[in-house]
Amino acid sequence: MQPGYGVQETGAPVRFEVVFLAPDGTEERLPLEQAARYPFESVLPIRSFPSFRGQRNNTGWWWTATTGSHVGFESWLERDLLIGFDFDPTVTGIASQPFWLLWHEDGRERRHAPDFFLRHVCGTGSVIDCRPADRIGARDEAVFAMAARACSWLGWRFDVLHAPDPVRTANLRWLSGYRHARCGRGDLARTAVGLAADPVPVWELAAILGDPLGTLPVVFHLLWHTELETNLSVPLTENSLVAARNVVASTAHGAQGSVQAATEGGGDGGARPAAG
Repeated sequence: MQPGYGVQETGAPVRFEVVFLAPDGTEERLPLEQAARYPFESVLPIRSFPSFRGQRNNTGWWWTATTGSHVGFESWLERDLLIGFDFDPTVTGIASQPFWLLWHEDGRERRHAPDFFLRHVCGTGSVIDCRPADRIGARDEAVFAMAARACSWLGWRFDVLHAPDPVRTANLRWLSGYRHARCGRGDLARTAVGLAADPVPVWELAAILGDPLGTLPVVFHLLWHTELETNLSVPLTENSLVAARNVVASTAHGAQGSVQAATEGGGDGGARPAAG
């Protein structure tokens, strides 16, 4: 295998390079075989996130509990998927627009900037593109195939992700409002986990801990950080059963209340569960 070349079962070898911005803002260019050793979770976005009157997509920055820093997004789809990455306990690092992937095809240089790079707790990496399933054309498929080819050579995973489940996404938006450490309240959080050795409804757990106005944020914080677990495939309500991590909780949920989708989640001024 020649340095800097990715190989697949069919097709000629293709020379790949990556161009990225180091944490100090310096632009660097590496052949593919050196990319596997670089911490791409720490790079700056290789492209900017413009905002202007009349633009069709929505850009912004999401503060991640995973890294304690802001990560950019270029659409609501990217934001919703980014929230999911931030929630995933197997993800330890996230970077948006991490690099240009360069290669030559038909005598011309081609390039593609994936949407995200993820570092996992096991040390491996994932490269993510986000696109609605009905907006992937033949040209997109060709680009994604080249990206998958390069990632495979490095031992990284490459995924093209579509719209996530809307119920789970609404639940995560709500819980994300309580992702910051200020909602944890140490001793009270440890007490909550101990009380949830057996499945208990959200509101009941909060009431046992004290005034729910002050204790619900702790419960939601623990759910975000998976110290407590619940079934996120159905709407989160005050009657949802929660249990300490690794405790098998019932999937039965009360019929009252729901989490409304919100741009930034509950604790940041979003929706709140309906009262019973």
